[in-house]
Amino acid sequence: MNVKPNAIQRLIHQFIMLNPVTAFFANKIHLVDKLVLKMTADKYTVSEFAGWNIIQLTTIGAKTNQLHTMPLVGIFDNEKIALIATSFGREHNPGWYYNLKTNPFCEVIFKGKSRNYVARETEGAEYDRYFQMAVSQYAGYQKYKKLATHRHVPVMVLEPKK
Repeated sequence: MNVKPNAIQRLIHQFIMLNPVTAFFANKIHLVDKLVLKMTADKYTVSEFAGWNIIQLTTIGAKTNQLHTMPLVGIFDNEKIALIATSFGREHNPGWYYNLKTNPFCEVIFKGKSRNYVARETEGAEYDRYFQMAVSQYAGYQKYKKLATHRHVPVMVLEPKK
């Protein structure tokens, strides 16, 4: 399911990785994707033009105990899905990371199909493997990791709930 980006997608990636573009879109793109998902019965997003697999992750809030749904790039590894918590290199890890650490049970919708997962944080060789898989699909992850030198960039793996 993971496909290396084509020439046009790599050009889109280079544009998105420009600092002003990243800064502008970092807190907006998920809102656009949510709107498009709603309009297309959870099947399509704007971010897909960049060649990314966009999932809808529903977690239980670490502080609020409320459900939170966020469109994210999913790195597929057979039935597993890796999530990279770069948060565009910003100061803090994204909220979904803390939600999954507090309550690892989550739901993923991809292409209109829903499935339940259990999340766990990776480390060591597994961390390196998933991070490299992510960078092979979008080099921006490496840039965002460098911007986030003040913190560890977690990689979470979602495994189907049995």
